[in-house]
Amino acid sequence: MMSHLIILPIVLPLAAAVILLLARFGAFTRRLLALIATGALLITCVMLVGKASQGEVLYYALGNWQPPFGIVLVLDRLSALMVTVTAILSMGCVIFACGGDDEKGSNFHGLFQLQLMGINGAFLTGDLFNLFVFFEVLLLASYALLVHGGGRDRIQSAVHYAVLNLAGSALFLIAVGMLYGATGTLNMADMARAVSMMDPERNGLVVAGALMLLVVFGLKAAILPLYFWLPRTYASAPAPVAALFAVMTKVGIYAILRVYSLIFGNQAGSLEALEQPWVWWMALATLVIAAIGVLAARDLRLLVAYLVLVSVGTLLAGLGMHSPQATSALLFYLVHTTLVTGGLFLLAEMIGLQRGKAGTRLVKGRIPTHATALGLLFLLGAIAVAGLPPLSGAFAKAMLLAAAEGVQRAWLWPPLLVAGLCALIALSRAGSTLFWRSQESDNADDQLSGWHWAGTAWLLIASPLLVVLAGPLATYTEAAAAQLNDPSAIIQALLPTEEDAP
Repeated sequence: MMSHLIILPIVLPLAAAVILLLARFGAFTRRLLALIATGALLITCVMLVGKASQGEVLYYALGNWQPPFGIVLVLDRLSALMVTVTAILSMGCVIFACGGDDEKGSNFHGLFQLQLMGINGAFLTGDLFNLFVFFEVLLLASYALLVHGGGRDRIQSAVHYAVLNLAGSALFLIAVGMLYGATGTLNMADMARAVSMMDPERNGLVVAGALMLLVVFGLKAAILPLYFWLPRTYASAPAPVAALFAVMTKVGIYAILRVYSLIFGNQAGSLEALEQPWVWWMALATLVIAAIGVLAARDLRLLVAYLVLVSVGTLLAGLGMHSPQATSALLFYLVHTTLVTGGLFLLAEMIGLQRGKAGTRLVKGRIPTHATALGLLFLLGAIAVAGLPPLSGAFAKAMLLAAAEGVQRAWLWPPLLVAGLCALIALSRAGSTLFWRSQESDNADDQLSGWHWAGTAWLLIASPLLVVLAGPLATYTEAAAAQLNDPSAIIQALLPTEEDAP
């Protein structure tokens, strides 16, 4: 069983999706199956982290077709971390959805599991074409989840989201074809070896394909100027879907990390750090624009969507610094921001349900029935996402600021600190409007269930827990960054050397 553990994050949600989509169960049974499947996924991912923490790169060859000819799934510290963060996030989303959001449309849990399969596959795959395939799987599921429950805003956002991502998929396929034509392989480890031995005169096609991939991954990550789809899409999505979408931008960031460290890493000669100048400046610009969006937002859900965009700029700035210390810091920050922003999307829905017609708009509205409890959760989330001590956001940002060297400090420190200040101002204004400027009226009927409270608390409590676990997590991310900085480890694990070849 342990030898097949790597494939379980794909097989478990796939099997659950097939059962939930084809069988006709009642609401209770669907929720039970979804909770069992997601819980089993979380346990599996924790076990994978344990295996990956030993430092060995492991792979699973589907059909026993060995690389570079067969399809492989690769487990290292980075991929294990990403699937575990996804499993933790998805557990909170499923718990929250069981409060009634899953019954506002059809096939919610089946589509949700299908999207988990696509996300996990993207994190584990070892070749570019299957990265494209898993991107399509998660995107197809996200199209349907985005319009769950209907509504004009959701349909309009879904159309924009679908058109942009279809264009990105077409560009992705073209880029993969160009790289395959230049290197003769789709396996990322084999492509890395081919690029390292390539005649510099043939670099043109590889550079063109690599930069096209950067555009595609930048669209998935929502980097400036490719971010315009994100705020309205996330703000209009159903709460548990928007919370899961908090990890969707991280898929693009992961793809940049993986592809441009493995294929165009230290062994790539003149192609090394091909993405760094582009990512660095676009990340800083994304931070500035996102900070302005945070201040301008007049809806709580839109505000949280712009906070996701702030996190994108912060993560990509860490990636653009191109050092193991910065990579370790961005991985720590990634864990923090994914779980906290996901929790804030769920909390925004809870607050909106208690405010009558005002909903999540930042205007005077009805006093929430559970104003004290909701206010405390909002305070916890606001402190965490703004990066204030003593919660995990402060640790993560301090690590990123410390990782900047020389002239990088002059460029990174002002926008990152100002973005944090803008988030603090916007969240303070939102909190005072939601909880202090409420108009007196009869309280709304209690529309919140225990599932809502449990799902939201599951994600927001992650911030203080990350403070307790800051030492082990920082040690793990440092080891993951070092492993990522040494692409030869994956190449040697997947491909036989000349001496080993028969």
